[in-house]
Amino acid sequence: MLVSLPFNYFAFPATMPSACDSLIEDIEDMVSFNDPTPYERQSARKTIIPRSRKKKELLSEEEIHADSLIPGTQKIWMKTWGCSHNNSDGEYMAGQLAASGYKMTDDPVEADLWLLNSCTVKNPAEDHFRNSIKKAQEQQKKVVVAGCVPQAQPRMDYLKGLSIIGVQQIDRVVEVVDEAVKGHSVRLLGQKKDGSRRLGGARLDLPKIRKNPLIEIISINTGCLNACTYCKTKHARGDLASYPVEELVERASQSFQEGVCEIWLTSEDTGAYGRDIGTDLPTLLWRLVEKIPEGAMLRLGMTNPPYILEHLEEMAKILNHPRVYAFLHVPVQTASDSVLMDMKREYCIDDFKRVVDFLKERVPGVTIATDIICGFPGETEEDFQATLALVEHYRFPSLFINQFYPRPGTPAAKMEQVPANVKKQRTKELSQLFHSYNPYDHKVGERQAVLVTEESFDAQYYVAHNKFYEQVLVPKRAEFKGKMIEVDIYEAGKHFLKGRPVEDSKPFTPSIAAPLEKGEVSGLMQDQTVSDVRSASLPSSSVLLIGSYRLDREALKKLGIGLTLAAAILAFVVEKLYW
Repeated sequence: MLVSLPFNYFAFPATMPSACDSLIEDIEDMVSFNDPTPYERQSARKTIIPRSRKKKELLSEEEIHADSLIPGTQKIWMKTWGCSHNNSDGEYMAGQLAASGYKMTDDPVEADLWLLNSCTVKNPAEDHFRNSIKKAQEQQKKVVVAGCVPQAQPRMDYLKGLSIIGVQQIDRVVEVVDEAVKGHSVRLLGQKKDGSRRLGGARLDLPKIRKNPLIEIISINTGCLNACTYCKTKHARGDLASYPVEELVERASQSFQEGVCEIWLTSEDTGAYGRDIGTDLPTLLWRLVEKIPEGAMLRLGMTNPPYILEHLEEMAKILNHPRVYAFLHVPVQTASDSVLMDMKREYCIDDFKRVVDFLKERVPGVTIATDIICGFPGETEEDFQATLALVEHYRFPSLFINQFYPRPGTPAAKMEQVPANVKKQRTKELSQLFHSYNPYDHKVGERQAVLVTEESFDAQYYVAHNKFYEQVLVPKRAEFKGKMIEVDIYEAGKHFLKGRPVEDSKPFTPSIAAPLEKGEVSGLMQDQTVSDVRSASLPSSSVLLIGSYRLDREALKKLGIGLTLAAAILAFVVEKLYW
């Protein structure tokens, strides 16, 4: 059943007569001539002798089940694939669901519903997404899908019958999940607009559950200005749409009030921020720097070369700021101008080199991360050798190597493909080059200030980052979490450093408030109840108005349970009286 939800809705079931009901035109038609009169029925009662019956089990021994389809009582497991923008969307969806009464669980087996937040960048990510849908259906789980895959291709066969939350509709996740719980299929894929202008997306002040209570991920814009021939994300996120500076500053301020000590700015292209609303990235960054507490840090997201070139002077100043990581992710994809042209990347290799050389000169020690695609259609051996030479020259400490996958519906998928074995060999060769050098060996012996924010995958260390966003492993001591500490570097690996805390140095607390507990909902006042959150944070469609009474969804849930209990008690009383 496909349900289309308006912004304000509440559905009441219609009462339909049975197909075998006979037509009664008058109430007197219900009594025939041969039926006993009221007097005869009253007289007959005198001859009735009451008869004792066996006691049945008391109602207290009966198990009374509330309606399992009452929305807001279920457990939800959410899985997110892809970039930090997608992770931010996932945090917002989890927060709204938890604030609405649903229980978020880390156990997919015990969950009643799976919320799958997808990524469309690569084929393997979509394959994992598709397999998860199949697994959920095999386990008889309710399924709701979100993210870039269903937004870009909602008519895919494996998405038939599933509820979909569009990338700009995450503020309505509760409505969609409510309907999915009841067995309905709902699809919200529209764009948010202010008149004719496309907005950045859902409000930034919605409830959220941070995956890491110490890190706030803020999406500053959605979409981009490019039309890369290999990119499927453009089909989902669309053209550039930026959030206003004031809203972003307010979101950052709120996060610091909740104990956050590190902010990540994310989008499909942070360098293009503001071009659609008459501002730019440096303007936003200078405003944010004013709000960052001492010891807290700001990390910039990915930016393409064309939109950072005109801001190089200001960006160098910002990256030198003590509360901003000297780190920038600038994807190059290839060192061949002819391949860049086929990709429609809108820059040449000299533009990329100018960005890297300028920042390395003006921001000593800056970390430049980049991406490379191996085996793009038309890439020759000469093109690939130029890419190897670029990596050998700059020795990027962070390099994301991707074997080309043709994404359905993109122009690159229609181009003549490089043979699979050649793509695989080039990917292997580039990986070998990347692993042939150690970018951090010269750091051993340095004393560094690092901000501790995470736990290592093996749970043996805490993970911290220095000014250049280099990963530093430190001893796992509770007093270090969320603190800025001083360490001496004693070991360097390919992707990490190891630091020994300086004995006479005291940890510094950058947070201006105690961090939220893991799983706690951000953006809620302590004295707010779930009922308050439902009526205040959710769209008006979650509230039912009856006469002069206002019933939110929490009240409706309690009313449903109460009516179920009342009906059971009434049935017991009637049974006692007439049997």
